[in-house]
Amino acid sequence: MGQTKHSQKVTRQHLDEKLRLAVPGRDLLEELAVSCASEPSPDKTFQYAFALSKSRQESELRYAVSILDSLVKEGYDHQIDCMYGSATALYLLGDFKEARGRCEAILRSKPDSRTAAELHLACIDAIEEEEERRAKKIAIGGSAAVAVLGAAVAIGGMLLNKR
Repeated sequence: MGQTKHSQKVTRQHLDEKLRLAVPGRDLLEELAVSCASEPSPDKTFQYAFALSKSRQESELRYAVSILDSLVKEGYDHQIDCMYGSATALYLLGDFKEARGRCEAILRSKPDSRTAAELHLACIDAIEEEEERRAKKIAIGGSAAVAVLGAAVAIGGMLLNKR
């Protein structure tokens, strides 16, 4: 395994550990939701959505992406943070290609963003791992098909020899 591939794996492991430790509690999410509803503002909406972007519930992650994307479209001041929150939620949803695209957009405008670079490397590692897993499945399926075909030919040959 090359140095880059190893650093991607290490970066992904570190990021996954950070995200495991950053899961927001129910109390925090409820407090932010109430605050956002009682005194609506883009900043409060962002705080709520950013907290949701680290949740472990799929519905909350999808909601976070939709809120954060809306804030970007509305011209919210902290667009890079919104994009990073969306990328994090997408990563946690397993949509690694979309998360990678968001990270690349961040890095184009803010190349020194360490958090976006870290998430970007983790996405690349996850995508490569998915592709390797898919290739192995195809190889196993192909081998099984060849084995079945070989058995069918052998049985057919034996039946023809008996005649």
